Amino acid sequence: MNIKQDLIQLFLRVALGASYLCAGLDRFGVWGPPGAPNIGWGDWQHFMQYAHKLMFFLPYSVAEIFAALASGLEILFAVMLIAGFWTRWAAIGSGVLLLGFALAMTIALGVAAPLNYSVFTASAGSFLLSTLPAYRWSVDQLRK
Repeated sequence: MNIKQDLIQLFLRVALGASYLCAGLDRFGVWGPPGAPNIGWGDWQHFMQYAHKLMFFLPYSVAEIFAALASGLEILFAVMLIAGFWTRWAAIGSGVLLLGFALAMTIALGVAAPLNYSVFTASAGSFLLSTLPAYRWSVDQLRK
């Protein structure tokens, strides 16, 4: 890849990772309390109200397990993408995770919801990132 492509992959990696990290940490109140400006959920309880709406077909306790697993993976994939550690696997994992989220949003809320929040776009960006031949300025590059 050339320097332009290297910069674009770095931008995509960091932009996706930062977005996933921001959303994941919001569920634990890291950015502020519920109702504060620019806060989506602000705590686990508010996030679970939304998650249960998306997983209406599951008992609350089962939905909470899936929500916790998805949140943990989202934060893990975010850190891996930003650092460039096992980037291809983190990109595939985050793409699959977000595609599942987008499909759940579509079933529960209609197709406009995931389109309005660019969930399909972020998933596609993760899948595109997974196809790149190299990840310059990454832990992966240092390991080679």
